[in-house]
Amino acid sequence: MQDGGNIVVISGLLIGLAYGAVGLLSGFCLLSGLRGWWADGDSRLIRTYALALGVAIAVVQLLAARGLVDLGKSIYLQPSFSAPLMFVGGLLFGYGMVLANGCGSRALVLLGRGNLRSFVVVIVLGIAAQMTLKGLIAPPRIALLQASQIAPKVISLPALLSTLGLGETFARTLAASAIAGALIIFAFAHAPFQRSLGQVAAGIAVGVLVAAGWFATGYLGADDFNPTAVTSLTFIAPIADTVQYAMLSTGLTLNFGIAMVAGVFGGSLATALATRRFHWEGFTSPRHMLRSIGGAALMGAGGAMAYGCSIGQGLTGVSTLALASFVAAGGILLGSAAGLRGVLRVQPLVSTQDAPSGPLT
Repeated sequence: MQDGGNIVVISGLLIGLAYGAVGLLSGFCLLSGLRGWWADGDSRLIRTYALALGVAIAVVQLLAARGLVDLGKSIYLQPSFSAPLMFVGGLLFGYGMVLANGCGSRALVLLGRGNLRSFVVVIVLGIAAQMTLKGLIAPPRIALLQASQIAPKVISLPALLSTLGLGETFARTLAASAIAGALIIFAFAHAPFQRSLGQVAAGIAVGVLVAAGWFATGYLGADDFNPTAVTSLTFIAPIADTVQYAMLSTGLTLNFGIAMVAGVFGGSLATALATRRFHWEGFTSPRHMLRSIGGAALMGAGGAMAYGCSIGQGLTGVSTLALASFVAAGGILLGSAAGLRGVLRVQPLVSTQDAPSGPLT
C-alpha cells in the first residue's frame, strides 16, 4: 500500500476509535434523539445531533471553500441521481432503524459494550447491503436507478443559489451559514442542553470527526497515481466491506471505511472496559431476534439504495449540501417517524434492556 493509502487507513482507524468512544459515552444516535424528543419530551440527544450537523456543515464547507477538499469527487455530488430510489431507500432505512432499535453505527458502538444483539444486526446489515450493492438484489436496484435517475443542472444547494446570480463563494457561504447557524441555534435554544456539557462536547466532537474524515481522504490521501475514495463517516457500505474483508482479506485491500468500522468497535470496547460499562446482553425472545434481523435487513438494503445511513447521509452527505442527500435524509426521517408514531408504529417490547443508554450530562 502506498504512503497516501496508509495515511487514509490510519486516519480511518483513529477517527473510528474517537467516534466509538464518543458514541458510547454520550449515547449519540438519531433514533434515540427522535424517540426521546417525541415520546419523553427530552430533546437533548436530538439537539446533540443538530449541533454535530451544524458543526460538520460549517467546517466541511470551509475546507471546500479553501480548496483543501474536492467534495465533487464524493458519491454525494455526482452529476446524476435517482431521487425516488434514494427517498424510498431512506424510508426503508428509517423504519428498519426503529425495528432494530438503532442504526449501524449505534450497533457497532453497542457491540463494543457487549451487546450480542448488535452482532446479529451488524452481520445481517452487512450481508443485506452487499446483496443490494453487488449481489442478488443489485440487478433490480440498478434497473430502478437507470429508469428513474435524472441529471439536473444543479446538484447542490450552493449551486442552486448561484442560479439566482450569486457568486459561487458567496452562495456557498450563505448556504452553509444559514443552515449551520439555524442548527446550532436550535441546539442551544434549550436550557437543559446548555447544562449538558457532555452532550455539547459530543455534538462538537462528532461534527469535527466528519470534517476530519473529509480532510483525511480528500487532502491527506490525495494521490493522482493511487487515488482513494473521497468520503467520511458512513456505515452501510463500510460494514458490508468489513464483513467481506473478514472472509476474503487476502483478495481485498484495507480502506478508510473498513478501518473506521474496526475503530468504532475498538473505541467503544476500550471505553466500555475502562469505564466498567461492559456487560453481556442478548435477545429476550425469538420475536425480539426476528425483529432485529428484519430491521437490519431493511437498513442494509435501504441504506444501499439511499447511498448512506443516518450518519452517512444525515451527517456526512448533508455536510456537502448535496440536494440528493437532503432527499435521502428526508426519507430517513419519515421512515423513522412512521416507526415511532402512527398506524405503522413499532410496538415496544416488554423488556427495556436493549434501550440505548441515556444522554451524558
